[in-house]
Amino acid sequence: MPVSLQFDQVSKHFPGVKALDGVSFEAHAGAVHGLLGENGAGKSTLLKILGGQYKPDGGRLLIDGEERHFHSAGDTIKAGVAIIHQELHYVPELTVTENVLLGRMPRRFGLLDRKEAQRHVRERLTAMGVDLDPAARVADLSIAQRQMVEICKALLQDAQVIAFDEPTSSLSARESEVLFRLIKELRAAGRTIIYISHRLEELYELCDACTIFRDGRKIVTHPVMADVPRETLIANMVGRELKDIYDYRPRETGAPRLKVSGLGGPSLPGHHDFSVGRGEILGFFGLVGAGRTELMRLLYGADQRQHGASIELDGQPLRGKHPSDAIAAGIVLCPEDRKEQGILAEASVAENINISCRRHGLRGGIFLRHGQEAQLADDFIRKLRIKTPHRDQEIRLLSGGNQQKVILARWLAEPTLKVLILDEPTRGIDVGAKNEIYRIIYEVAERGCCVIVISSDLPEVLGVADRVIVMRDGQISGELPRAQATETAVLRLALPDMA
Repeated sequence: MPVSLQFDQVSKHFPGVKALDGVSFEAHAGAVHGLLGENGAGKSTLLKILGGQYKPDGGRLLIDGEERHFHSAGDTIKAGVAIIHQELHYVPELTVTENVLLGRMPRRFGLLDRKEAQRHVRERLTAMGVDLDPAARVADLSIAQRQMVEICKALLQDAQVIAFDEPTSSLSARESEVLFRLIKELRAAGRTIIYISHRLEELYELCDACTIFRDGRKIVTHPVMADVPRETLIANMVGRELKDIYDYRPRETGAPRLKVSGLGGPSLPGHHDFSVGRGEILGFFGLVGAGRTELMRLLYGADQRQHGASIELDGQPLRGKHPSDAIAAGIVLCPEDRKEQGILAEASVAENINISCRRHGLRGGIFLRHGQEAQLADDFIRKLRIKTPHRDQEIRLLSGGNQQKVILARWLAEPTLKVLILDEPTRGIDVGAKNEIYRIIYEVAERGCCVIVISSDLPEVLGVADRVIVMRDGQISGELPRAQATETAVLRLALPDMA
């Protein structure tokens, strides 16, 4: 099989960080090549070099044996390279057709020929097996549909090398199946596919070969991924064996500490009742759109609650209706969309950790205690093993897993913490970081706090929770103690056709 894409001793440095250190491997035409590694291992940096966003400090990039130098995204397009980023690049107010053919719209008599453009895009979408209106606004599409728009754009650019970065992180199982079918068709058509994911089951289904990164270095390339045991891949990634990444720690749980009754609102009609015991980890599972996130936003005060809803914490009613009231009472939320709702992207790691709890340490009620805040940040960077060159690093420059740890540090620094709500706590995070986040969850529960874990990853919910509540179509469809919470039992409550 001919070599289509080759990285030869590629290096990239940032202040205080060696992001890539002499990385070399080959990806072949007509094959899917997986990239694995913990967050911050160098995978995304490599894709940004391939996509023309970064210029390597050393080494060579070759396509079909020819050395290439990319200075912009335009250069990569001309070379037949397309990157489908985890955070999709599109213009929401434009149509599907306008996004797909942006800068390349056909003209007739000097004017844009929209009819011809829509016909061209419709033909490609039909060939992809995707039912999508070329005239629809991208802002009105689902995440999965927007991803199909990006793939359509890549195909109409005749891309021969297509890279996918965590493409299923926001997709349902059925949407992922459509994506997998398309990727297999692209492989059969002779395209070179680079695929990044933290979900090992996806990698085994799709990838012919894989390369594993750790700390900016290539550890190994496995030419036949199907022959490599799962335990070997994990050990390659984290440098140690993780026999059970959940490593469940049983503990005594007490009487209900948080009681919720009649909770609902415009974002989630109905009356929802549940409770969480002292030291209990309560899992919430449901398919995309089941209402899990909406329910937690109501509990947190991020969305308006309906009249008559009751929330009691340690026997006392929660009076306020705003997130600041929830935080003051000891209820905190790590949101699903950490980049948009969880972090201050331009602020430092130290500022993101201290932003909430600093209200407790103001000198004279007005002045910041910079030394105290610096010490707190350093303590949590050490305790949670946050990978950052220093506390003053902008959080946007950290990997997803380390950003999540910073958000956790922010809430663990709250002296009033009683209820920790985690919405998709390990989405887009590698197995090593997942194991560390689960350790933090158990430690919080062992302090007597209530922990609520919302996840669309069923093995994760079953792996960490003491009890599982299942939602379907905006309602709680049932709950199961850990001993009875099997995959079949949970799915029976989550799927309409299995109820």
